[in-house]
Amino acid sequence: MSGNQYKNVTHCIFDMDGLLLDTETLYSEAFNRIANRYGKEFTWEHKAKIMGFKTKAVAQATIEMLDLPMTVEEFETEIVQIYHELFPSANLMPGAERLLRHLKENNVPIALATSSNKENFKLKTQRWTELFDLFDHKVLGGSDPDVVQGKPAPDIFLVAAKRFPDNPDPSMCLVFEDAPNGVKAALSAGMQVIMVPDPRLPKHYIENPTLIINSLEEFQPEVFGLPPYSK
Repeated sequence: MSGNQYKNVTHCIFDMDGLLLDTETLYSEAFNRIANRYGKEFTWEHKAKIMGFKTKAVAQATIEMLDLPMTVEEFETEIVQIYHELFPSANLMPGAERLLRHLKENNVPIALATSSNKENFKLKTQRWTELFDLFDHKVLGGSDPDVVQGKPAPDIFLVAAKRFPDNPDPSMCLVFEDAPNGVKAALSAGMQVIMVPDPRLPKHYIENPTLIINSLEEFQPEVFGLPPYSK
């Protein structure tokens, strides 16, 4: 696609799970530790429906989809223990560090907009605190009172935009997402959105992102009027 199909932007907003951090495999392992006990399997078809949901909504939806004989509270208690074991091992996704450092070095305002709560955020990022400190601000949707509704509602991205000191118009913000619900949320917020879907995501969940790329390594900032990488 040629660059003139895209509008120039001034600010960038990033999702975290599956985009900057390779956590989707860890989530699948965690959920299947519970599901397998009841002879059930948590698949990518299930995952696609709940990616981007807030924590409590994830528990509720998973119990309903898999017909698990447990309460939301029981599921949450158990999954949190598994998260404590798995999340600290989360690795960065290809191209994530290079892109964040490039934008920061070129004074492009960047924000994080993740559905994670504070506790899970700390667990996942403890090996990468220096990198995540590059963000101008972070909106942790699972804990932030201003994020009333989770993705696919636009709340989290609108809150992230408002918290930039210059309060940019949503149309000046470019969102990076891997999840279908996140793409919907960004578009509902009036923003352009780059989707980097996991190759395992069923294709029928991909709906109208501004641009699809296979990896953050493929992103060309100049296409959206951002400073290009130096060769």
